Parts: sequence; structure tokens; C-alpha cells
Amino acid sequence: MNKYDVAAYIWPAYTGDEPRTRIFWEEGIGEWQTVKNSKPKQNGYYWNRKPLWGYVNEADPYIMSMQINAAADHGVNVFIYDWYWYDNRPFLENCLNDGFLKSPNRNRMKFYIMWANHDANTLWDIRNSDHVDETIWSGQVNREQFEIIGKRWIEKYFTVDNYYKIDNKPVVSIYSLQNLIDGLGGVEECCDAIEWLDNEAKKSGLDGVHFQAIRWNGFTGNLTGVDGGAKKTENDVLVKLGFDSVTHYQYVHFADVKRNYEEITLDAEKEWENVSKVYTIPYYPHVSVGWDNNPRFREYDDNIVKNNTPENIEKAMLAARDFADGNGVNLITVNSWNEWTETSYLQPDNVNGYGYLEAIKKVFCNDNSK
Repeated sequence: MNKYDVAAYIWPAYTGDEPRTRIFWEEGIGEWQTVKNSKPKQNGYYWNRKPLWGYVNEADPYIMSMQINAAADHGVNVFIYDWYWYDNRPFLENCLNDGFLKSPNRNRMKFYIMWANHDANTLWDIRNSDHVDETIWSGQVNREQFEIIGKRWIEKYFTVDNYYKIDNKPVVSIYSLQNLIDGLGGVEECCDAIEWLDNEAKKSGLDGVHFQAIRWNGFTGNLTGVDGGAKKTENDVLVKLGFDSVTHYQYVHFADVKRNYEEITLDAEKEWENVSKVYTIPYYPHVSVGWDNNPRFREYDDNIVKNNTPENIEKAMLAARDFADGNGVNLITVNSWNEWTETSYLQPDNVNGYGYLEAIKKVFCNDNSK
């Protein structure tokens, strides 16, 4: 049994099998189109990353079988799939349903889902991303839709043998707490919906559901519907809602990324310590590989992490491992397996080869054998 669970987020857009992706990426290869067609900017900046595995279809079970082996061989033993529900139906499920779950070696890897319940806008469409801020689909759902989603999770995912559990409960992570609450009509309504899903899971023979929140840049106390508008700490809200743990999704959510990676890692360590003190539910440390989303824009954006070398990633992983040891937790989340257009990925490329995966292996594989 592994001493540590290293869980990498997966952005499931590297496939053309989802018809609705064509409104963003008309070539039919998903967001690989943006990666493949990246061009120099007006100031001479050029993002020229290329995947060593090619522009592969990650909804193909044989492609995912290869990726599962590469991940597991280097110490990544959990995939967290970004999961979407827009316009009353799922979006981008193909990579999980057709790729991962049909892979002949899927039992080498655990998985769980993070409901990416943010609004979908023109960010994914490079033709409009610089100048058009238009919501295409809302990430909010009402109670009726929530129950359809919950039953789908239980039937298709929670009851699968290699679904990731904590305390024998399937884990589901929620990206936007605000959107969850607003869509359901308030905190009390959200509490009731979460309790309903927990009970539905128990009816299916599970021990309930482990609800995990994604933390952003602090907490303003402005979440709607909290005891008639009274300001509460985020911990109070999460405990009231029935959440069981907290982690992060990306360093850019809480840190200035226009710096050297080593400086950002120090901020991350401070964030881990702060969160662990202000929450009464467990915090699982998070490491991001980097940030640079210039591929998604025609104009230059200077929010770029510098010197996120494999050596510096290894140091961040060591810090996360030390935090986990000191706080009695064994799950570390990583952004990400394949966020190419945000330049935060573990997959091998033309710049670092397998360097990021080797960094994970150095830190975790020896300990996992103990």
C-alpha cells in the first residue's frame, strides 16, 4: 500500500470526441488545436512547448493505458478528473468514460472527480479570448439538476472499484462553492442537497460521500445565504455544509505568479500552514507545476512562472511531503497531469523531457515502498 497518494488533476479537453468542443476548437482535436497552433507574440515571446507523446486522443483507452503506466511508474497513483455539467447535460466526459475507465490497466490508478462548476466563457476560444467576456454556459445548477448529477455520479463513478475513497467514502471535489450555493438557492438549500447525496450514496451500499472543497484566495465572508447574510468564516460555512476536507487547484488562485518558482513555493508553504490552522477539517497540500496561459491568447500576458525546473518541482514536492508527514495526511494534489495551455503539466515535453515525472518519482516512490 502506498504511503502517499499523489493525485494529479486532468483537464479532459484533449479529444475531439465531444461534439460541443467544436465551438471552441473547430479542428476536432480538442484543445490540442491551441497547443499545436501557438504562434509568437508581438513582443517576440514564443510559447513553443510540444508533447513528446504527440497530440494524442486522451479518450482512447490505449492512449490512456500508456499514460496510466507512465504515471503509476513515476509515483502518481490518483487522477482527479475535471468534470463538467453544462446546459443540463455532461460535457467532456469522454476522456474519463471512454479513455480511462475502458483502459485495460485502469486498476493501476485510482480516480475521483472534481466538479468544475465554474461558468464556461470565451477563454477556451482563442478567436475571442482576448476581448470578449461572454458566458456561454452557466456552471450553476438547481436542485432538480443536482439530483440528476448526483445519481449519475453514484451509478457511473462512486461505485466503480478503483474510485478513490477517504474513510471508505468516495471523494468528490467542488471547484466553486459560491456557484454551488447560488444555484441551489442558498446555504440551507445547499446543506439539504449535500445531505441528500450522502444518503443516496448510503442507499447504494457506500458509507456516504467525502466532500472536498477547493480553496481560493482567502475568504471575503460574502457567500450568499449564510444565516440571513451574517458573515462567517469559510470554515464555518464548510462545516455547516458538511464538507470533509480542503485542498487547492492552482497556485495562481492565491499567489503572485510573476516570480521565480522557488519564491512561489515559499508562499505555498505559508498558505498550507495558514489553512491548516484556520480549518477544523483536514487540508491536503497542493503543488502546482507552473503557470503561463499565453497559448490561449493572441496578446501577451506577463503572468508567467519562471524557473519551474524539474529540480525546483522536486523541492516543492519534498515540502508537500514534509507537510503531509507533519499534519498526519497522506494525499497531495498536483496541478496537473495535462494542463498544457496553462503550462502546468507533468506529461513529458520537448523542454524537460520526463523531468517532472522523474521529480515525482524521486520524492515519492522510495517512500511508497516502505
